[in-house]
Amino acid sequence: MRIRYVVSTMVFWGREHPLSFEQECQFLKSMGFGIELWPTIKGQSDCRYQKRNWTRLISATTGMLVAMRSRNDSPTLEQWYEQIECAKLLGANIITDAQNMGIPDVPELNGCDFADQVVKMADECQVQLCIETGRLSMLKQVGKRFESVRYCLDVGFANLDREFSFEQYVDALAPKVSHLHLTDNYGHLDDHEPPGLQGGISRENWDHLLNTLDKYDNEIVGSFEMCPCMPDVMIRQAREFLFDELKWPDPPQKQSGYIEGGYNPI
Repeated sequence: MRIRYVVSTMVFWGREHPLSFEQECQFLKSMGFGIELWPTIKGQSDCRYQKRNWTRLISATTGMLVAMRSRNDSPTLEQWYEQIECAKLLGANIITDAQNMGIPDVPELNGCDFADQVVKMADECQVQLCIETGRLSMLKQVGKRFESVRYCLDVGFANLDREFSFEQYVDALAPKVSHLHLTDNYGHLDDHEPPGLQGGISRENWDHLLNTLDKYDNEIVGSFEMCPCMPDVMIRQAREFLFDELKWPDPPQKQSGYIEGGYNPI
């Protein structure tokens, strides 16, 4: 197993604006992280993945590991094709969910013609689709039907599931995990707190997650998916907990241009 790390642009919510994207990329890159893109700036509707934005995305993320959270506005096949082409250019996986793949959340998986076409387009472009965690039985059916579709295991969601324990959830998905959303909560709401929250996910569960993933020879992208306080604080807390306390492998290394507290939005 190898884990490479990115930070979701969720960390910048409330501070983003159309001119800040390059600075956000440089800030994360200087800390040794890649980036997980959300399709829009919070509160705006303009999609980053439209073709007219591709040149800017390529330029800003040069030298970075990139992942993409899919459009979440029930994209059409044409919009899916556009974001798959964008992902191909960026070398990015796409993280999506059943709803935006057109997969009904029903006991028996059927009516997946739309998803069939989305998966076919992704396979032809050699873009990895990772379905975001949800109801476990539905996810297992999706994984069985679509061999090329992998799982995004959202650690916070696993801590909230009322039907299965954290360990059961992790054990069921681990063989096909290619993406992690690393976040924490108190077990009531998906708060997207930094990992290591006092009173959040137990140390035993974090250890079980890493030990279980380590049984499989998967290439994994681990994404810090956190809502703001300040980006410096959230990233520092998350990396100290995972890499210093839990001893997770392959921590990102700060680059020569990194300045402590150096992220100052325009």
